[in-house]
Amino acid sequence: MEPPQDTSENPNDVLSDDDSSPENTNPDDQEIPSTTLDPPISDTQDESSDPVPDEQPQNTNSNPTEPGPPARKRRRRKRFFTELIANPSFSKNRRPRISGLAREMDTEALIAISVGFPVDSLTEEEIEANVVSRIGGQEQANYIVVRNHILARWRSNVSVWLTREHALESIRAEHKNLVNAAYNFLLEHGYINFGLAPAVKEAKLKSFDGVERANVVIVGAGLSGLVAARQLVSMGFKVVILEGRTRPGGRVKTRKMKGDGVVAAADLGGSVLTGINGNPLGVLARQMGLPLHKVRDICPLYLPDGKAVDADVDSRIEVSFNKLLDRVCKLRHSMIEEVKSVDVPLGTALEAFRSVYKVAEDSQESMLLNWHLANLEYANASLMANLSMAYWDQDDPYEMGGDHCFIPGGNERFVRALAEDLPIFYGRTVQSIRYGIDGVRVYAGGQEFCGDMALCTVPLGVLKKGSIEFVPELPQRKKDAIQRLGFGLLNKVAMLFSYNFWGGEIDTFGHLTEDPSMRGEFFLFYSYSSVSGGPLLVALVAGDAAIKFELMSPVESVKRVLNILRGIFHPKGIVVPDPVQAVCTRWGKDRFTYGSYSHVAIGSSGDDYDILAESVGDGRVFFAGEATNKQYPATMHGAFLSGMREAANMLRVARRRSLVLSDKVNNDLEKCDTLDKLFENPDLTFGSFSALFDPHSNDVGSHALIRVKFHGDKLTSSHLCLYGLITKKQAIQLSEMNGDGNRMNSLYRDFGVKLVGGKGLSNVAELLISRIKAAKPINASDKG
Repeated sequence: MEPPQDTSENPNDVLSDDDSSPENTNPDDQEIPSTTLDPPISDTQDESSDPVPDEQPQNTNSNPTEPGPPARKRRRRKRFFTELIANPSFSKNRRPRISGLAREMDTEALIAISVGFPVDSLTEEEIEANVVSRIGGQEQANYIVVRNHILARWRSNVSVWLTREHALESIRAEHKNLVNAAYNFLLEHGYINFGLAPAVKEAKLKSFDGVERANVVIVGAGLSGLVAARQLVSMGFKVVILEGRTRPGGRVKTRKMKGDGVVAAADLGGSVLTGINGNPLGVLARQMGLPLHKVRDICPLYLPDGKAVDADVDSRIEVSFNKLLDRVCKLRHSMIEEVKSVDVPLGTALEAFRSVYKVAEDSQESMLLNWHLANLEYANASLMANLSMAYWDQDDPYEMGGDHCFIPGGNERFVRALAEDLPIFYGRTVQSIRYGIDGVRVYAGGQEFCGDMALCTVPLGVLKKGSIEFVPELPQRKKDAIQRLGFGLLNKVAMLFSYNFWGGEIDTFGHLTEDPSMRGEFFLFYSYSSVSGGPLLVALVAGDAAIKFELMSPVESVKRVLNILRGIFHPKGIVVPDPVQAVCTRWGKDRFTYGSYSHVAIGSSGDDYDILAESVGDGRVFFAGEATNKQYPATMHGAFLSGMREAANMLRVARRRSLVLSDKVNNDLEKCDTLDKLFENPDLTFGSFSALFDPHSNDVGSHALIRVKFHGDKLTSSHLCLYGLITKKQAIQLSEMNGDGNRMNSLYRDFGVKLVGGKGLSNVAELLISRIKAAKPINASDKG
């Protein structure tokens, strides 16, 4: 990516010249006893939030043995064709000489782009936050420079809390209002001062503006729920998290495996940081001092008989596969332009082109093509027959750049740190969320949890299943989006061996199968030896095979994996031992997920992610999770960012309600003050009663406003005033009675009048008050 062009304004007008900015076993894992294999093989029901790219960390095992075929580079990932429109803000012909300050601005702009900001425009959230007085023009250009500078300054040292004063240091004084706008936006939306550094955690223990806000019930202690909770606490909210499992993390799950003196941490769910540039999980890793292990691209493939795939055939089919995808890309453009809202399965379109262009017609070529299709099904957690040809890769333009990386010891290290000190109630499976003008009530495990707002972070699979009752029902628009979006399956077999027999020179290798319907069964192996702490190998199961896998016993599954491994390595004279422990995931059967991660199914589009993210009940129930993030679905960082997004949305709604409430309180106080002034000169007074008559009528049947003043030691103030609407005749009758007690009895019994506070007066009474005010104007000085 080339640096952006200079903005039209002189950077010295904004920035000063001296700117120098810059694992534990889980109780929901079921151990399955084995009668034929010595190692314990377990069946765990849990899933993956992050489409684990097919690249693996450096393997430090000293075993020099090579699996066989020559090393070839492959980029195993979801994106095979990207339709990026050329950005006019990037120039291929940079000026040969550029000032240091301008170069620094380019660097800061690139940092902003990496976290999702557009080059030369505002985000929808910035527009909604009114960061500038007018869209477009010089003020907006200046704001973008200031925003990028503040963002880059914190990203240069994420271990500190960047104060507003520090942000102001290197920006000209006349732009202080832009600094305030940018700083507030970045802070409240979680772009700066977030994470787990000690200085940041300490600052976030209290409200950043000193204001105490609403109570929030969060459903789900996955990444999005934990991130939202920490951000909300720092904004002054009181939170409680309800989690059905007995652990936090949701689809991020690290299993400690051990036996025969070896130990390893296996990520059974989300496992890869997919693109480190701008990734908030990369920020957390820096703050926690965790090294990042780059996933390597080399991935040899093996035939069913264990022989290495011919390199020329492999290369030819890979090129042909990408050409097929390019042709589908062109087809969908023409279809969308000519016939709106037409969609077909991606698999159907690919097969049609394969047949027309006679691609992969012999046996080995066909197996290779099916391997690539299995890889695509893995990236999307879906069968090719279910993917939308039109929109399956709609998130490509937002893909985070940089290396794909693993975290040593597993991603549960993030989860544990994020969950620390948060009020999480485990074993609370939510059955119902009820919401209305008075707040929310969440029912879980026979208990009721009340709050002003709720944040629902359950996976899309749970929403599809209807496991949670919403009262009132969710809007039809949201229910339709839930049904349209896809939620598929990826499973894993994690195997811990007594030693690394597959060698340290590669991180991934693949296996081909003759049966097209089982092309995703153990088609790809990951070596986690360099990051897990032990000789750990993980086999992936994708597509239709992932569904059938859950019907197979764990013992049988491990046997099938070992047969494949022995078919590859035994001919080379390498012994493949039985694993000391093995774990099979069952994410489809997990009642807290019912699948792995989302995809754009036929008939759906990226808009459905946005619909899922919409709040309901006029800002009472909010939604977060990877399936609510159009830009970064099916990723761990997508879940993380959705939690930040909803925390900002809840703050906005809370402030709006606070303003409405403040206006109402002020109006009520003003009304009470007005009534006090009017009754200083009543038309009739008797006992504790006073009356004001309609100044425009002498009719005894006209309306009169009465006030009764109560005194007592238990009152919070010296007296309490209640009001009622009667006729002038009734007011005169009350004045002629003896004693306030008789008057009160007659008021209720004979006249049927109930006294109310000033805020409870009827519209007729309000009209009478306005007429009395007009006839008896209150001087401004009288109001104090």
